[in-house]
Amino acid sequence: MNDRRRFAAFGGGLVVLFGAALGLGALLGTPAEPASATTAPDRPAGLQDSLSGYTLTDLTAPAEPNRQGALRFRITGPQGTVSRYNSLHEKDLHLIVVRSDTTNYRHVHPQLNADGTWSIDWTWAEPGTYRIFTDFSPAGGPGELVLSRTVNVAGKTADTPLPPASKTALVDGYQVTLTGDLSTAGSELKFTVTRDGRSVNDLQPYLGAYGHLVALRANDLAYLHVHPQGEVGSTVPGPDIAFHAEAPSTGEYRLYLDFQHDGTVHTAEFTNETSTAASMPDAPARHGGGH
Repeated sequence: MNDRRRFAAFGGGLVVLFGAALGLGALLGTPAEPASATTAPDRPAGLQDSLSGYTLTDLTAPAEPNRQGALRFRITGPQGTVSRYNSLHEKDLHLIVVRSDTTNYRHVHPQLNADGTWSIDWTWAEPGTYRIFTDFSPAGGPGELVLSRTVNVAGKTADTPLPPASKTALVDGYQVTLTGDLSTAGSELKFTVTRDGRSVNDLQPYLGAYGHLVALRANDLAYLHVHPQGEVGSTVPGPDIAFHAEAPSTGEYRLYLDFQHDGTVHTAEFTNETSTAASMPDAPARHGGGH
């Protein structure tokens, strides 16, 4: 059994399935791991459900594919439910969802309700074990945090093989070319966006930047989220989007690049293998934590 299958089996064994039906008969599960399962401080980045006194809790979601419902959760801290957050790239919280085999990636932004509960309308496309990442900075807290839990969506499923490493991705009629590789010493990754053979020179700001990059380690989904070099208004809007990132270890990673053009957000996906090459001496420091 490969590492990604072991991850899926481990997550599936921890989740609690099938809660009460809520609103319009939508069946919602309560598939969160027990808090004690992921609180170890030496776990890889993003795989804790509790860190620095803050916990991702009360996670519920539709329990089956193609069943409309809501994905809900709370963040608790030393003073109880957290209801105030520092804005990170124009949002109080970023929600990243991906299946254990690195497919079905989504980057969305739920709504914060008056009682401190986050919620978003949700439908699963396929069964499987999913990891739910919450990327946020609580007001008065220790800074940026990434907490996550797993959800098991009922039904027969099989892992999708990890796509081979590639420097080119096609998405929605765009071609995105990657220059560089992730490195444990830190390295520059440059993405070049073209459409119909022409450079896209008018990328639009999305969440205050021309691109956002999430890297997930393929065997366990260890998490890295970085933002591009330069600022909107002082950096040309394409076709290149450059990042400086540092991988936590060698191995295979799945890269997800979000960019916006013609009013639509697109996600280009790559498989990339890390190296231990030295970082560029003039490269700026990477964004820490989640951003």
